Amino acid sequence: MISAETIRTVVGIIGNGLSLILFLSPMPTFRRICKTKSVEQFSAAPYLATLLNCMFWVVYGLPLVHPKSTLVLTINGTGTVIELVYVVLFLAHSQGKQRRQVLGLLALEIAFVGLVAGLVIGLLHTHERRSLVVGIICIFFGTMMYVAPLAVMKLVIKTKSVEYMPLFLSLASFFNGLCWTSYALLRFDLFITIPNSLGILFSIAQLVLHILYYKSTKQQLEARKKTTEIDLTAVVVKGEAAQQNGRH
Repeated sequence: MISAETIRTVVGIIGNGLSLILFLSPMPTFRRICKTKSVEQFSAAPYLATLLNCMFWVVYGLPLVHPKSTLVLTINGTGTVIELVYVVLFLAHSQGKQRRQVLGLLALEIAFVGLVAGLVIGLLHTHERRSLVVGIICIFFGTMMYVAPLAVMKLVIKTKSVEYMPLFLSLASFFNGLCWTSYALLRFDLFITIPNSLGILFSIAQLVLHILYYKSTKQQLEARKKTTEIDLTAVVVKGEAAQQNGRH
């Protein structure tokens, strides 16, 4: 008979795969940012929040803090690198006040995680106490990672468009939260259960918005495309007229 621990390990491996998909899901957004050389109305908040969350889970998964957490450590270490790349790309294509704000938050996050890790490992001398303190912090920032898209959801409701809230990211968040909640319940881990359960709820809210505003988004994109085509046609007509006048 398959043991609960074996099932948990399998679910954890699946969770790692889904988390990797979640981390990679913003790639189309950053291809667009790199192509247009502008962050447009995209927000850095989800990437900064996810980076902070990943860094704290790396601390939680360290053998000095919570032994036998290899799956948690590996995927969040990978996530830290990926999210850091996103933030750097965001910085490269943002300007002025926005760039300074993102850079300041990035430096603050790195300093904060380093300080907490040093204090926990230096001042607390048992795995239980270290796990408790870092676990509570992980609950808070894990929740913040899933709450971060609320600003984007507000924009969606205001504009009646899901253009800046990618569907793939919402789906990846839902399945990631579902898998890690299952993982945590198989050998109950409150610190993993709470943020991922909340993640499921926030992801469902995002998916509902996609359903509600799918048609209006499509209409806005088509209207914008037609406007662009009309503007281009006008430019061509004016150019031809200018050339004819020049001949006369």
